Amino acid sequence: MFISWSRAPLATKIGILGAMLLTIALTAIGVTLWIGWQLEGGAAAVNEAGRLRMQTWRMAHLAATGDRAQLQFQARAYESALRQLQIGDPARPLFLPRDEKTQVAYRAVNEDWRRLTSAATDGVPAPTGAQAEALVNRVNLLVDAVEARMAAWSSLLSAVQLTLVGLAIAASVVFLYASHLVVFAPVDRLRRGLKALEQGTLGIRIPGNAQDEFGELARGFNRMAERLQAVYRGMEDEVRAKTADLRDEQRRLAALYEASAFAAGAQSQRELAAGFADRVRQLASADAIAVRWLDPSEQRLVLLASQGLPPAMVEAERCLVPGACHCGSPAVRARVIPITPGAKPSSHCAKASFVALVNVELTVQGRAMGEIDLLYRETPQLAEADRELLDSLASHLSSAMEGLRNEALQREAAVAEERGMLARELHDSIAQSLAFMKIQLQLLKDAHQNGQAPVAARLLDELELGLKESTADVRALLMHFRTRTDGDDLLPALQQTLQKFRLQSGVPAELQVDGHGAPLPADVQVQLLHVVQEALANVRKHARASQVQVKLVHQPSLQIDVCDDGRGFDPVADAPDDSHVGLRIMRERAAKVGAAVSLKSQPGSGTLVRISLAESEAVTP
Repeated sequence: MFISWSRAPLATKIGILGAMLLTIALTAIGVTLWIGWQLEGGAAAVNEAGRLRMQTWRMAHLAATGDRAQLQFQARAYESALRQLQIGDPARPLFLPRDEKTQVAYRAVNEDWRRLTSAATDGVPAPTGAQAEALVNRVNLLVDAVEARMAAWSSLLSAVQLTLVGLAIAASVVFLYASHLVVFAPVDRLRRGLKALEQGTLGIRIPGNAQDEFGELARGFNRMAERLQAVYRGMEDEVRAKTADLRDEQRRLAALYEASAFAAGAQSQRELAAGFADRVRQLASADAIAVRWLDPSEQRLVLLASQGLPPAMVEAERCLVPGACHCGSPAVRARVIPITPGAKPSSHCAKASFVALVNVELTVQGRAMGEIDLLYRETPQLAEADRELLDSLASHLSSAMEGLRNEALQREAAVAEERGMLARELHDSIAQSLAFMKIQLQLLKDAHQNGQAPVAARLLDELELGLKESTADVRALLMHFRTRTDGDDLLPALQQTLQKFRLQSGVPAELQVDGHGAPLPADVQVQLLHVVQEALANVRKHARASQVQVKLVHQPSLQIDVCDDGRGFDPVADAPDDSHVGLRIMRERAAKVGAAVSLKSQPGSGTLVRISLAESEAVTP
């Protein structure tokens, strides 16, 4: 048949293809009409069954009222409806689905009805309320069964309709492709072949397997080109081999690039392992793959990701002892390990019909940290270039896994550092106030025991003042850790901070902004905001100011000034101890983002705190 097809004229080939597609389409349309017929009949059956429920309750009501004539009429109608459901009515159409569930439900309804009929003394069933409810429940089961069958037919109808759409698209594609295949492509190949010969490419060949007109032309062209190429055949073969090598190398480089790009965006080790498993399996044409990683104790190889493995094998090999089987014994380089049926170390692999295993070691700084296991149901031929590609991919995976681990350690260190900063601020502010109040409380106790009322009153005032300061410190800390910057703009956060300062201290405060600058990284904004908050806390505690001004300057480099008109102090001689602590905290925070904090103050002339950020830090990376 293939020979006669290949010898057929072009018009015959296209006609046969069209007839085949038309036959398939007509078949699908016929199936659609048949399913629609089934749905119509099922819908009528649902309506008829619904009438049975109404008739059941009506008979129960008539039995209760004693209307025997109407009861007999309803019984005959009920009997007729049951018979019609059984035999169907093609004219409506109406028929009951023939599936087992529906037939069982129908028989249950019919049997209940027969029992009611046989129990009646005069042949006219008179159901009680309980009997009617039981019969209605049977009818409900019948309706549910019919509706379930109709839902299945509806799903099938949708599938067939989608198939029709697909066939319409496929018909267009097939006709276009057939036209390209049997007409345009052969003509284009002949044109390109002639052009190549004109340019001196004597190795050009046109596929001439077809037995039609274009096939004859192609074979004639090939015979002509073969005579011209005889003296250059060896050189052409060498060029072809080099081209194939370059394509393979390009494919490997593309695979490495894609793996690197994926590794850069992975957020977790399991996501990374699953992505690499998918890519490596496709590149290596493996039937299954497993990626294993050593647990922190380096006592077990944990299965991070797998594809193609039977569920039983995945469950059995979630944790492997290194060296327990071939999958737990990685080599320095990728190697092919045959799996012998019946051998104990390979029992799971052999049961899954795998015959060979390629084992690739995952190393971090020369230390084995895991492996990639590629399993095959046919022995693979692993070339040296393939080994190098697998080793390179394994190296990328190892580096990315180690990078994720380092990122997790950095996040943990950042959390620990923030906790340490919180502890220092608690110690430097609230803890000192509490220690002071503890001493004052002991003095108050002594004064009370000695009957020194004036001293006790003074100590109570000092305790009240200390308690207010501690409460203010707690509020300041809450504000300090709740306030966050909004996106790339520091200005809204500064405005919010000043508003809270005004509410807490009652001191007027204004914000001035000079110019516009590049957006700041989020971590830089947070640290600068915390420095400003600490400066305002010092103003509230010590300055006794009547006016506070915060000035934000963007050019030439970012600068924030916190200025008050308070009592001031000598920064070297008579600064309060907690002011020194606050200044140290501000400088530590500023240093984290490459900023500097300077302080200018004189007794009676207020205080200026200036935060200066280097220009290189003021650009979002």
